[in-house]
Amino acid sequence: MAKKDSYQEFLKQDFNKLFEGMKLGDVQRHFLRSRWLDQVLWMEGKANLSRDRHYLLRITTIVGGVILPALVSLNINTTRSVNDRVKNVIICSTFSLSQIVAISAAIEEFFHYGERWRHYRRTVESLKSQGWQFSQFTGPYRNYTSHEQAFNLFAGHVEDIIQRDVEIYATQVVQEKKEEPQTQENYILMPNAKITNLEEKKEEE
Repeated sequence: MAKKDSYQEFLKQDFNKLFEGMKLGDVQRHFLRSRWLDQVLWMEGKANLSRDRHYLLRITTIVGGVILPALVSLNINTTRSVNDRVKNVIICSTFSLSQIVAISAAIEEFFHYGERWRHYRRTVESLKSQGWQFSQFTGPYRNYTSHEQAFNLFAGHVEDIIQRDVEIYATQVVQEKKEEPQTQENYILMPNAKITNLEEKKEEE
């Protein structure tokens, strides 16, 4: 946790030093700190959090999935050769591990931490790229000679990135909510369709 906070603090200090060398008005500096830098730090934290949860759940599922068959095999092979206490320990361990694996896989499937991590990482890197290009007058800002002149274009790019991030995230959430009812509806309608077809054939005969 300390490493994450220290990295975010490093980013904050580094970009604040960068801002000090720019000739900008108070309103423009306020935008840089309250809008651009705030979004960079927030998405950096979200990306790291989603990455850590994705790795934790995936490793738990993978390692547990590898150990579980061995426990099941051990449980079967030692049923008659060990005492009841050891057998109960093996059975409880097998059951508990199977539940942990199932829960980890279900949580990852529901929250999609891997997708969130990649989504936040792409967005925050786009914002960082815009910030560095703006500071160095490269990319879309290469034709400008001062930060004050290029600021409107920079602010427009930042808002476009943030808006696109919100739209993509909202679309993914909506799709996830719609997928399940549609799937259930398909399962319900398909048998009904078959029944209807059979009834039509009987009527024709």
